[in-house]
Amino acid sequence: MFHDDLVTSIPANIPNTMSIDLYTRDTKKARSYAGYAHIDSTENPGSENHLFYWFFESQTCNPHVEAADQQELISDTPLLIWLNGGPGASSLLGLFLENGPLAIGDDAAGTVSVTSTTWNQEAHVVYWDQPLGTGYSHSDAGEFVKDEKALAGMFWEALQKFFGAHPEYARCPLYVCGESYAGKYVPAIALEIDERNRRQEGQHLDLRGISVGNGWIKPELSLRVLIDYAYTTGFLGIGQKESLYEDYAVFQAALHEGKLKKSTKLANDLVAKVLALGGDFDLYDVRRWDDLPMGALRAYLDSPAVKNALHVPTDVPWQCADNAGPVAEALVKDNTADCSGLYTELVDKGYKTLLYTGNFDTACGYQSTEEILDDLMRRKGPQEHAEWRNAPRLIWTQAQGNPKGFVRRRGKLTQVSVPDSGHQVPAFQPRVCREMLYNWLFDRPFAGYDPQQPLKPVNGESGQRKA
Repeated sequence: MFHDDLVTSIPANIPNTMSIDLYTRDTKKARSYAGYAHIDSTENPGSENHLFYWFFESQTCNPHVEAADQQELISDTPLLIWLNGGPGASSLLGLFLENGPLAIGDDAAGTVSVTSTTWNQEAHVVYWDQPLGTGYSHSDAGEFVKDEKALAGMFWEALQKFFGAHPEYARCPLYVCGESYAGKYVPAIALEIDERNRRQEGQHLDLRGISVGNGWIKPELSLRVLIDYAYTTGFLGIGQKESLYEDYAVFQAALHEGKLKKSTKLANDLVAKVLALGGDFDLYDVRRWDDLPMGALRAYLDSPAVKNALHVPTDVPWQCADNAGPVAEALVKDNTADCSGLYTELVDKGYKTLLYTGNFDTACGYQSTEEILDDLMRRKGPQEHAEWRNAPRLIWTQAQGNPKGFVRRRGKLTQVSVPDSGHQVPAFQPRVCREMLYNWLFDRPFAGYDPQQPLKPVNGESGQRKA
């Protein structure tokens, strides 16, 4: 079956002097689709909103065989939705810089290469630019979403359009994944899918779970942790820390009074002040002074040849921002709101949930996730709270070298802390992160040991238990 959103090949550099063939008459490496879900606007009747996607079929499927002839394999394969945060950050950052099958170099030509650590090795993956105004996604009427409910409703409609065009993937086990500000997007979208399924609206989507890396979930907590982390790592003096606590109290007061626009401004000012006092260290990795470089990605994605390959109109610019610009401005009242309760709902509904963190992120790292999950389990009652706290925290090991991570699991909730990583765990630890994801996705074991278990005798003598 021919699809008009099939990606046959893409330029391998900005000058378009070479190409990477994906699915041509002579070369069939992978089925990939890119284009738009066109959605009628409710705010501006008669106009449309356009959400961009780029899909990659799992490498476990055979691109030489028609989808209909391997439908069981396709339908049994998980489908991952990937969302970057910002607000305003294109999910093509995730594709090219974190977990996709393609990577772009920082050379002047913007050379694109095929990666060995892609998440579509054993799963279908679709990267969505959302909300409106992010990446290639745009609105005829210049519309932006202002809250998570509107965002989730529009995204559900986009999924309906996508699966309507590609019914061969409609029955796949579905997982909503993302990082950073997508810590808000992901649970809102998952609950929207759950609600629409329960109301039997549209195509039923087989939602199985969610995965969030370094999520911006409870900003009130993350901002306090930011101050403490910057102080602990020597970027703040004690007097500066105390002064920042005073600023934090002003922010808290605005937040608790429901003045969300004001609290977001105060939060942004607080983060800027912490960074300035610390010599402008990298918010996303306390070991660095600069964030991970985008290289030539903007120039590449704005090139007419790339847009043509991805079925994007040449007059549509690629937009990408991190908590700045019109996308962030429209979500100003959403930014500092607490969405941790959404995770409680998803856990209570029995969805598999993975929260993982890179331990050098100061924006929304390990401590805030740890305390969010502890509070989540506290809300469920004394017994479940005690069971969560007492659940083994395994040291996830490898045959040689340092631990890969620290893993705690109870029921369908999994938490992983990843050492030697900043905010974007798939970029800092690509192999470890993919193994972590697949262990969670396919219920594979995290090989390791519980350091609190009794020591195992070794040749008649006590020794460290590591198996």
